[in-house]
Amino acid sequence: MADEELSGARKLRYQKVEDHIRRMLSSGEFGSGDRIPSERDLADLLHVNRLTVRKAVSNLVSEGLLESNGTGGTRVAAPTFVRPADIYRSVGIDRLIQNHGKAPSNKLLYFQLSSANSQLADRLGIEEGQEVVVIRRLWSIDNKPFSVETSHIPARLVPGLAAEDLIAGQSLYRLFKERYEIDTINADRIISVETTSELESKLLDIPVNSAALAYRLWVKSEDGTTVEYMRSVNNPKVVAFGTSSAEGGWLSATK
Repeated sequence: MADEELSGARKLRYQKVEDHIRRMLSSGEFGSGDRIPSERDLADLLHVNRLTVRKAVSNLVSEGLLESNGTGGTRVAAPTFVRPADIYRSVGIDRLIQNHGKAPSNKLLYFQLSSANSQLADRLGIEEGQEVVVIRRLWSIDNKPFSVETSHIPARLVPGLAAEDLIAGQSLYRLFKERYEIDTINADRIISVETTSELESKLLDIPVNSAALAYRLWVKSEDGTTVEYMRSVNNPKVVAFGTSSAEGGWLSATK
């Protein structure tokens, strides 16, 4: 019994250290690649031994929140996925993730026909009150949620589109091309920092009102018709945005 109590006490201590480091990372004080305080400093600050700190740090490294190379200290992990912000042709996010050597997946959260309000009608270049297809999906990399994505599409452009067409994770842009013969290009895009709602926080498994990267994208057909207005909320611990370099690679927006 004494051994069980001791084990529980040790677990409680390293979990408290983990919680402290998580709060530290969520505060915005440390960015991608920044070195966190040393084991000794954390042990002194939290009044625990270094083995307890080492176990907590090891767990957070396993989760992908921290990186340790054994010589340069422990750093905040770089984002898992760099989303290209300036790609011309619309490429499904699943292909982009696969190009990073990761496994993409998505879950359909919401599919509904709605009437466009004045703001949405202006964004889509349609009349107020016209029908719009609203699609919300949760995207994951290697089963880790990273983005809540909401698309708005003029219903007249996608007759017959149904939730069943997307429920198994199908590519929306492939449907545009193969079923509706719409070749798409990316037009305007805006990246900003916003705070997460309660729903977004729950889906992304981050604290409410966390800072997140909001990505707004207008997708058009080659004749200039707006096909989609999309807004995605991205966990900045997992995602960065980049621009193409002269060498054709991707440069992280956080570096």
